[in-house]
Amino acid sequence: MDASDLRALQAPLKEQYKADANAAFVTLKARGDLSGEGLACKVSTSRALIEAGLHPATGGTGMQACSGDMLLEALVACAGVTLKAVATALDFRLQGGAVRAEGDLDFRGTLGVAKDAPVGFAGIRLFFDLDTDEPQERIDALTKLTERYCVVFQTLAHPPEIKLAVNKGAAA
Repeated sequence: MDASDLRALQAPLKEQYKADANAAFVTLKARGDLSGEGLACKVSTSRALIEAGLHPATGGTGMQACSGDMLLEALVACAGVTLKAVATALDFRLQGGAVRAEGDLDFRGTLGVAKDAPVGFAGIRLFFDLDTDEPQERIDALTKLTERYCVVFQTLAHPPEIKLAVNKGAAA
């Protein structure tokens, strides 16, 4: 796909969203199944069923997906797709590369061992290893636009209000 193909693909959507802002509002959903044995939650994705469980640092076996890893994987996926879309729109010469994310967790917080230890990531780092001959100014522009338009990056950088509700009874 080149820049003109991308513009042609997105132009009708942009026009629709300019004419009707409500058309751009989409509610994404995720669902997990708590039935079954063990300390696991079966998460339905658009491609497969993933069984998430405890990280080995909290007593897990390592045989199930870790939700912390899944969060970093979502960041890598979103940032990678966003970077490639921005590179395409900019006619940026990208021959390949890799996206990596790292996050620091202090499991004392999760296990309730130390009240002063945070529950959750204390820091997350995102890396792009790009195979390109573009000048640094173009790489900087690509980076800035990728950061600006990556949904998961922006959500983590500027957390939305999150609400928790518990419903008693049969699963809906």
